[in-house]
Amino acid sequence: MRMVTGRWSLLTRGGCSSAALKGEERRLDSRTIYIGHRPRSASEPFTPPKFCDNRIVSSKYTVWNFLPKNLFEQFRRIANFYFLIIFLVQVIVDTPTSPVTSGLPLCFVITVTAIKQGYEDWLRHKADNEVNKYPVTVLENGRRLRKDSEKIKVGDVLEVEEDETFPCDLILLQSSRDDSTCFVTTASLDGESNHKTHYTVPDVEDLESLSATIECEQPQPDLYKFVGRMHIYKSNQETAVRSLGPENLLLKGATLKNTQKVSGVAVYTGMETKMALNYQGKSQKRSAVEKSINAFLLVYLCILLSKALVCTTLKYVWQNTPGQDEPWYNEKTQKEKETNLYLKMFTDFLSFMVLFNFIIPVSMYVTVEMQKFLGSFFIGWDKDFFDPEIQEGALVNTSDLNEELGQVEYVFTDKTGTLTQNNMEFIECCIDGFQYKHRNTDPAGDGLCDTDGPVNGLKQKADKDREELFLRALCLCHTVQVKESPEQSQPHVDQVDWLQTDGEVHEQPRNQTGFIASSPDEVALVKGAMKYGFTFLGLESKAMKILNNSNEIEVYELLHVLNFDPVRRRMSVIVKGKSGDILLFCKGADSSIFPRVKLEEVERMRMHVDRNAEEGYRTLCVAYKRLSTEEYAQADAGLREARLAMQDREAKLMAVYNEVETGMSLIGATAVEDRLQEEAAETMEALQGAGIKIWVLTGDKMETAKSTCFACRLFQRNTELLELTVRTLEGGRKREERLDELLREYHKKAVQEAPIFEAASARRSWSAPNHDYGFIIDGASLSMVLNSTDSNSSNYRNLFLQICQNCTAVLCCRMAPLQKAQIVKLVKNSKGNPITLSIGDGANDVSMILEAHVGIGIKGKEGRQAVRNSDYAIPKLKHLKKLLLAHGHLYYVRIAHLVQYFFYKNLCFILPQFLYQFFCGYSQQPLFDAAYLTMYNICFTSMPILAYSLLEQHICLEALLSNAPLYREIRKNAMLRWRPFLYWTLLGVFHGLVFFFGVRCLFRNSALQDDGQVYGNWSYGTIVFTVLVFTVTLKLALDTRHWTWINHFVIWGSLAFYMLFSFFWGGIIWPFLRQQRLYFVFATTLSSLTAWLVMILLIVLSLLPEILLAVVRKPCSPFAQKLSYVYGSPLASPLPEEAGSVERGGPPLSPVVSQAPAHENLFRRVQYCHLNKVEAVASVSYMQLKARQ
Repeated sequence: MRMVTGRWSLLTRGGCSSAALKGEERRLDSRTIYIGHRPRSASEPFTPPKFCDNRIVSSKYTVWNFLPKNLFEQFRRIANFYFLIIFLVQVIVDTPTSPVTSGLPLCFVITVTAIKQGYEDWLRHKADNEVNKYPVTVLENGRRLRKDSEKIKVGDVLEVEEDETFPCDLILLQSSRDDSTCFVTTASLDGESNHKTHYTVPDVEDLESLSATIECEQPQPDLYKFVGRMHIYKSNQETAVRSLGPENLLLKGATLKNTQKVSGVAVYTGMETKMALNYQGKSQKRSAVEKSINAFLLVYLCILLSKALVCTTLKYVWQNTPGQDEPWYNEKTQKEKETNLYLKMFTDFLSFMVLFNFIIPVSMYVTVEMQKFLGSFFIGWDKDFFDPEIQEGALVNTSDLNEELGQVEYVFTDKTGTLTQNNMEFIECCIDGFQYKHRNTDPAGDGLCDTDGPVNGLKQKADKDREELFLRALCLCHTVQVKESPEQSQPHVDQVDWLQTDGEVHEQPRNQTGFIASSPDEVALVKGAMKYGFTFLGLESKAMKILNNSNEIEVYELLHVLNFDPVRRRMSVIVKGKSGDILLFCKGADSSIFPRVKLEEVERMRMHVDRNAEEGYRTLCVAYKRLSTEEYAQADAGLREARLAMQDREAKLMAVYNEVETGMSLIGATAVEDRLQEEAAETMEALQGAGIKIWVLTGDKMETAKSTCFACRLFQRNTELLELTVRTLEGGRKREERLDELLREYHKKAVQEAPIFEAASARRSWSAPNHDYGFIIDGASLSMVLNSTDSNSSNYRNLFLQICQNCTAVLCCRMAPLQKAQIVKLVKNSKGNPITLSIGDGANDVSMILEAHVGIGIKGKEGRQAVRNSDYAIPKLKHLKKLLLAHGHLYYVRIAHLVQYFFYKNLCFILPQFLYQFFCGYSQQPLFDAAYLTMYNICFTSMPILAYSLLEQHICLEALLSNAPLYREIRKNAMLRWRPFLYWTLLGVFHGLVFFFGVRCLFRNSALQDDGQVYGNWSYGTIVFTVLVFTVTLKLALDTRHWTWINHFVIWGSLAFYMLFSFFWGGIIWPFLRQQRLYFVFATTLSSLTAWLVMILLIVLSLLPEILLAVVRKPCSPFAQKLSYVYGSPLASPLPEEAGSVERGGPPLSPVVSQAPAHENLFRRVQYCHLNKVEAVASVSYMQLKARQ
């Protein structure tokens, strides 16, 4: 087989002379692909192919651009850029501090971040190489060659064997199956793990001598659309033209199943495959906390600039006073006298900037990175996340977003494999109004169980003929295939491996599948018919075989399959029995079947269908119709003509389908249950109780997805569903007009006429009579909303968003992977910029996982693409509850306290330095020794806050999981808003003033020693620094509610280390120091009883206000204390239900009750505690009694 070339169709001329092309213009947005030796005149121009290769690239860096690109990205962060400027100033200008104080931490942060990001990108390179180096079989010149996947070119003919993944998008040419079909699973594309049937192109015989041309559309991301035609050239014969559709296209990422091998030609390769076009590029995610840090950093930067500007101005104002500029003891040098005044002022301004630079917490970024990195291990260590089935626990792929888990407002979830197990089970059926439930009956019986309540009192069950007709419909109206037995050579064994040919029926083993189909409900219905004695044996050469309840094999010729369509919401088959009767069997949704059958038949069935739907079952109605020879001939001609059409193929097929599927007779209905994931409903209910809005984004059919939403309690019995799908847009008018009408109608219902309160999803009561709305939209309608060229396009988006935001839940079905990402992006960029989370288990979910603020992958059965591209991975959906409500809550509170505490303690640190300039002639004289300046953030105060941010539990995990509304108290970045930030800033100012002026009061009489020796400026700074270190450390100790031995060790150890360091630093003459300012200063200071008393007094005075507030509001009795910790004080108002309650807190309480005003309600009502079951029940009863009083 010769390697194939391709080129753009607009460059081809006179390629085909087939009559099928007459009257049709060539599309400019198509491509032409040559297979084999196509006849071409010598004068015809030829252009080499310009298609991309088959390489997949998901990495971000290369060896050559890593360093400059990574440094550029890191210095885009305002903090890193600021520290770089400060470091350069310290190097260039003669400043009072060493460049090492800024350069060393900056270098550490840059290096650690670069190593981390480089390692993550190396993993992406490794994953790309695994895909690109995957060996494939290429047919070339009659030989089978093994090549790397990246070397595939458009037009190459490939051979793929069973259980192999298609390396690119292929047109199916040949199959090893006799019926010229193959089966594939597309779990990694659309999340559906069921088998889908694909068909070969007719008239393709010998691949070695094949000469053909394929004209198809340019690459586009829609997985369900493909339009093309294939011209097959044969010697001395007219060119055959065959239409190509989605049923002929094998997508990259899909897996071949139940077929030994297939051959196909590559049409889209590499980054042009539909899978790659649906891949959302990975971008660096930033948490809301980081954005808040940058905002606070700007505020403190303004404070820093203000301080430097004030000191520079006052310095020259003071020096203008006669005698102050050049005192007799400090005459200027000649160089200083010749220096330009403005240059000297600018240099002084920079020196003040460096002197006050420590107000910007340089070490905070190091601590935050360590907190995120070390804190992420707690997720992996959590035993509750361990799944014994797969023997794995949770996985953290990035630690940058831990705190974002506590801020989620929207959850976008996949359905198949995430909410459900994709395992449907037949529950019951209804025949002619009589309900049947399966029981273990004698196989020799009639195969049907007793009815549990007939509608007609004169009869106890339907007629036997109607029962058998219903079961035959279940066995024939489907696209199910029987799984081939692995031991084909074994005698007396039929294709159904649990069915012996002697007629004896054995029960199917539970661990065997037996059937494969494109939809799990079809398998469930076929297995349901087996329970009642009718077994589908398989399809062989258009012959469908079934074994009836009399152990007789019935054979029907399959004439046509009218495939399921989301607009029709039904599917049909036309079969011919041995007697020559032609029957049409149809099954579909009740709303689709009822209008096409007799009214009296509908009345007998409606009650059962409605009841099953209310119970959350997926209901399907079954009907049939006998076709005369003339009716079938007309339908057959119409179907064949429509399937060969290149333009409006779907519309023409739809017209024929609607014409045939009329005047049917209703037989019965079925109820099928799609098994949910373990604790799926409880998890969704808990998340909604936490104020999180849930959107289900799935590529599955609307009926299946809707049933799942009911089963998960996202939709309730009283929920009014607002549907915006292709079916509702169908009407006499244009779709755009109907879209505008429906959007405005739904907006009036859900938004304008809705009560004025927060969306019901935040705290809906399942028994409440409130009128809830649910919204349903499909992919085609969403494309009209998002991609409308109308002038009302933005208005459509706004209406769509407002409707969805006022619904309890939103279901988006028939979504392509890229559409899922578009939905997430639309919500993410809406008003308020809500925090979004996407969760899924397949490659079709990768785009939305990457688009959302937080991406969660489930370690399911559909590959690990979602896990590899996610930020976090969990084994089951149920683990999402604890990940958000417990871990996310604690992560956010911890890091928020860390950030506020860092700004607070650095403000306490630098404010005395600023005040000291007013008493030293603005000479830039440091108040603290250089060792203290360097060690304050690195050693003296860093470890306690790090331990706090890793171990603190202000509320016990059990309380967080059982009280989902607590999650709402910290939403919208509640702890890092401007009000708590102002509180911490004012607290830092208060403590800084107490430190400086308290010690200054002591130094009114500087002779503090018995011998009358006078203390100097270094003694003054040492006392201030000692009070500072003890106060900020004890402040953190008061805020700590969950004490461990690690907390005790680092808090008291840090204070002890400071004392020991000060003694040794000032007690030894260090040879590497040019001057030793603190020689014996610390020991001499502590020898004064007055200094001791002042330091203790200042520490107590600084912390006294918070201690008094904590004592005043502390509950009296131990039981009342526990009660108030969990449920709030009986005298206080009940736990606030409104989302904004965190902003109405009173004065800050600490250490037991609160940390900041934004947390007063939260910390007053729920604290870390241990309640046994008896106390918990008594607490609830007591609170209910108090509420009634």
